[in-house]
Amino acid sequence: MALSLTLPTVGGALAPYALRGTAPVKPDAGVKFNRIAYSAAHVVADPLAAIDPWLQCAVDWDTTIAYRRHLFSLGLGVAEAMDTAQRGMGLDWPTSLELIRRSLDAAKDVPGALVASGCGTDHLDIDSVKSVDDVIRGYEEQMAAIEALGGKLIVMASRALARVARSPADYERVYDRILSQAKQPVVLHWLGDMFDPALAGYWGTKDVDAAMDTALGIIAAHPDKVDGIKISLLDKDKEIAMRRRLPPGVRMYTGDDFNYAELIAGDGFGEEPTHGKSDALLGIFDAIAPAASAALGALAQGDNEKFHDILGPTVPLSRHIFAAPTRFYKTGVVFMAWLNGHQKHFTMVGGQQSTRSLQHFAELFRLADAANLLEQPELAVRRMKTLLALHGVEG
Repeated sequence: MALSLTLPTVGGALAPYALRGTAPVKPDAGVKFNRIAYSAAHVVADPLAAIDPWLQCAVDWDTTIAYRRHLFSLGLGVAEAMDTAQRGMGLDWPTSLELIRRSLDAAKDVPGALVASGCGTDHLDIDSVKSVDDVIRGYEEQMAAIEALGGKLIVMASRALARVARSPADYERVYDRILSQAKQPVVLHWLGDMFDPALAGYWGTKDVDAAMDTALGIIAAHPDKVDGIKISLLDKDKEIAMRRRLPPGVRMYTGDDFNYAELIAGDGFGEEPTHGKSDALLGIFDAIAPAASAALGALAQGDNEKFHDILGPTVPLSRHIFAAPTRFYKTGVVFMAWLNGHQKHFTMVGGQQSTRSLQHFAELFRLADAANLLEQPELAVRRMKTLLALHGVEG
């Protein structure tokens, strides 16, 4: 008999739902990917800590690092202390640095494991930031701390810079200073304002094409210091246009959680190999890690049809998780980790588990089932019933 439960519908009614019963895909062991693939990874809160969750941060370190080891085991790299880890939405800089340290230590036990870590300015009191020089000093402080651990940098978009910059020249000055000092090539980070409204007008303009010109100019001035750029604009055409203009060897890391399957598969166009495809640095890979690994393995073996067969059904789920307000997508990512048994509770840093509705979670559950992403269906049903009961829904 199929597993079933009662779920709320879009109209607010209750209706029975029976799971499909399709087993999740299992990645082939030992397959080397032909794309670099980072999963931005979530943090697991410590629900037993005696703190004020909206004001303080407590992390379950053992479970958080265990999830990173899980990602490594699937061949995925970890983009650490990024937006998915609630950077700027509950995770402070001291805790971020400790997270980076622990992840780098864990990676030492896994040959070939990739870790790149978020370097930003979020430790600054934004109301006290008055100049571009203040932003530079902020970046340099985090940069020094991460590089002292041997870490590779992801230079995160800065709320402080977006606030004080007056022109594209201010961005050029900041990034010129940071890139010229980097010990190894960095990943740049362009996060659209749908992910963070405080980043509106990044690169000195609200005109995306003009902003792209500024970013490309900065990269062209330092091609040896830029491994690639992650853009999260949820606009595949903008990403492809920028990808084809990157200097030789500089990668486009897709951050497009709406169109990642076709962007990773690529179109083969462009003068350089990196122009015809995107690598990946995605928050959704946290939630769909086994499927992402299996799909990337198929792509590496030349089976594009299998790649799309596996990854295609995950796209509707991702679009739902990242639906507006997009900045609350972390809640869906952690919800998936809870459903699949990677943590014992559905509690988040900053109390962020409250940012989505029961209807949102119900649809997420249905879409995860449709994409064959429920790793332990019986457990997932029990946990979904627990959440329903907390909202007064029995059955």
